[in-house]
Amino acid sequence: MKLMMDILRELTPLNRVMCSTDYDRTLAYLQDILPFNLIEFPASAEHNGWVIPPKWDVKRALILKDGNLLYDGTHHALGVIALSASFNGKVDLEQLRNHLHFDHRYDDAIPFHFRQQYRTWEREWGFCVTKKFYDALEPGEYTVVIETEESDGVLKVLEYTHQGDLDEAIVFGANLDHPGVSNDGLSGCVVGIELLRRLLGKRTKFSYKLVLVQGIIGSEYYLGKMTPDQRAKLLEGVFLEMLGSRTQLALQNTRDGLGNIEHAIASVLSKKQVSHRVGPFQSIIINDEYIWENHGIPMASLSRFPYPEYHCDKDNISNIGAERLDEAVDILEAAVDTLESSNLVLKKFSGNVCLSNPKYNLYVDPGQVAFGDIQHEQQRKLRVLMDLIPALDRTATARSLAERSGVPEPLVVDYLSKWAKAGLVELR
Repeated sequence: MKLMMDILRELTPLNRVMCSTDYDRTLAYLQDILPFNLIEFPASAEHNGWVIPPKWDVKRALILKDGNLLYDGTHHALGVIALSASFNGKVDLEQLRNHLHFDHRYDDAIPFHFRQQYRTWEREWGFCVTKKFYDALEPGEYTVVIETEESDGVLKVLEYTHQGDLDEAIVFGANLDHPGVSNDGLSGCVVGIELLRRLLGKRTKFSYKLVLVQGIIGSEYYLGKMTPDQRAKLLEGVFLEMLGSRTQLALQNTRDGLGNIEHAIASVLSKKQVSHRVGPFQSIIINDEYIWENHGIPMASLSRFPYPEYHCDKDNISNIGAERLDEAVDILEAAVDTLESSNLVLKKFSGNVCLSNPKYNLYVDPGQVAFGDIQHEQQRKLRVLMDLIPALDRTATARSLAERSGVPEPLVVDYLSKWAKAGLVELR
């Protein structure tokens, strides 16, 4: 718990825009905690229309009137809009207000203006201020100075792998950018780091990865630049988001709702009687999950979204509950233990096998209603299980098959053992 809070205290104030000196400082800091692999994508690496933003740092950002300093945009990492253009000149009140952005929810909050990082071809200068400041401005002439330093950007992703017996990996992802805030992005990063630290020295069946990226664009480059064989080893995952606020936990399912890890998390949440809610894909939050799903990797989400301080400077360490971070890690660790304690099912055939053939004898007869057969509930569930096995396109756990079919796990293992004896699956 202490390490997670220490990381938040150190990194929250930094101006962690996608490519920046503070982002590089963040990477170096975290590499001293876990031996992350650093993956870099140069400025020239345009991908699917995505453009890597320039490396951008703010040197000065001032608003003055009659020689008096009214606002210093460097007092908070959100004080200048991300990737603001440089500007030095005099403007009237109307012109100034056209370049000021305030939070419409609060009078005293500084909002997060992030869109220019994704649209580097449409850039203007600007500040983020409180509504109180905005409303208090009087007519007259203002001097604005925004001095930035730019160079070719390098998109940098951190990846840490806990190697298991299988190369197939469960991925935990989180956003490492989002300047000046604690819960959005960074709290998910520290939960992921603590989880992988707890796995150090443990032998596991699955491999486990922690991938820390810039929102949306980082995930797209990370996945899009992989070979198909590399992507095939990423079995499924969970995006870790906004896990420090004092709001209810929310588990958002993958697109098809069939992931091993999401079933394990749901089981742990229920057993621990943790206050939570569960929703289908994109019903709770829309973030990097859709990027992973569109690359064929089922991605659930564990978050505490929504929370009141989202996307403004009120999202700070004073609103982080250390016990909430620890609770999230405990749940994820228990979910990993749940996966690891269950048999893994590796399918060794393709297509559909004639299961009634005597050399297999695995067919579950549903009965024929026209002839007066009565299908018992357990028989119906076994039939569901039978039909699930040929449809498996990735490694699954016996426990997830039990959850999906309604058949108790010991009976699932017993039935799968017969498939294994027939050479159709491998159990580990």
